Amino acid sequence: MAPSRAALAFGADHPEAATFRVVLYGSLAASGKGHLTDKVIAEALAPRGVQFVWKPDEKLPTHPNGLRLEALDASSAVTATHEDYSVGGGALSSDSDAAQVYAADSLSDILAACQEDGQMFWEYVAQCEGDTIWDFLEEIWRQMVVSLETGLHAAGVIPGGLGVCRKARALRRKSSVLKSDFRNEALLAAYAYAVAEQNACAECVVTAPTCGSCGVVPAVLYLLKDEIPCDEREILQALATAGLIGNLVKTNGSISGAAVGCQGVIGTACAMAAGAAAQLLGGSPQQIEYAAEMGLEHHLGLTCDPVGGLVQIPCIERNAHAATRALSCARFALLSDGLHRISFDDVVTVLLETGRALPSLYRETATGGLARVYEKRIAGCKERGKQEK
Repeated sequence: MAPSRAALAFGADHPEAATFRVVLYGSLAASGKGHLTDKVIAEALAPRGVQFVWKPDEKLPTHPNGLRLEALDASSAVTATHEDYSVGGGALSSDSDAAQVYAADSLSDILAACQEDGQMFWEYVAQCEGDTIWDFLEEIWRQMVVSLETGLHAAGVIPGGLGVCRKARALRRKSSVLKSDFRNEALLAAYAYAVAEQNACAECVVTAPTCGSCGVVPAVLYLLKDEIPCDEREILQALATAGLIGNLVKTNGSISGAAVGCQGVIGTACAMAAGAAAQLLGGSPQQIEYAAEMGLEHHLGLTCDPVGGLVQIPCIERNAHAATRALSCARFALLSDGLHRISFDDVVTVLLETGRALPSLYRETATGGLARVYEKRIAGCKERGKQEK
């Protein structure tokens, strides 16, 4: 998404260009084909042609997801260049010039302000964002539901060559013969799979906070709207709280798998969903903060090692497990008084520290971990097949 936005803007700024050259660096190059990065950039710059240069072993200075856009004239001479970075959730590093919306930049400070004023987190968001936030969140929820319900009825093989079949429809069917908690667990998995599979098929999804973790928040909210039940107004308020939590991780840590591994992606989604769920279940701001803290804390150190550079294995399954953990964290927080020794902000600090300590092959390059093990096994099977022939 971010490279597509960068390409659209660059193309609009240079209508005189005959063609373009796009150089992809680091993780953006290593997993770019699996993420359809070249496809969306080509679409953004069409009808003019695009030459792609892939440099997975080189990095631009600021972030592992770097790209350079070059405008070329009819003789292929470079007439303009622009460098940018995809920093997660469809955002570009050049977006950082936007004005700060929230007065406080830590959940501890926001919690203190809410306790002093008797506010909930969603009220703090509304106070900072203004009334237009509700129309925005209404559209977010609408698209989440469309993605989830469409995914529940879809079948077939997910494109990419791994032979992964959609499972959401089957999971929901199986849930109908189960009882109580097992039924809800199956439904939660079905909902998370539905949205994550839509993403893997390049359909429209909501980044929550990223495409790869898009199934967690909608799955939890969709289940709770029927289980509690609650109305749309309450769902939107829960989304406001979830968004606040995600923005704080993005501001003080990272939601980029290329920068900090999957702990910043699926861990943040779990924290967002846990906080939203705790709110819907009647939790206090202190309990909501505790739920979000646990959701992130228990994903610390999680690597980002997508098989084949595709957002399929282990990514889709992680959405279901993170949704289950989010509900567990919310319920555990409600059993407590919300008091605990490690704050959410502490965990965000450790997230960034841990992510920087992870070797690059465990940060969305598809060159280590599960991705490497799978490649070696497939190569071994092919070799044995040749020998048998």
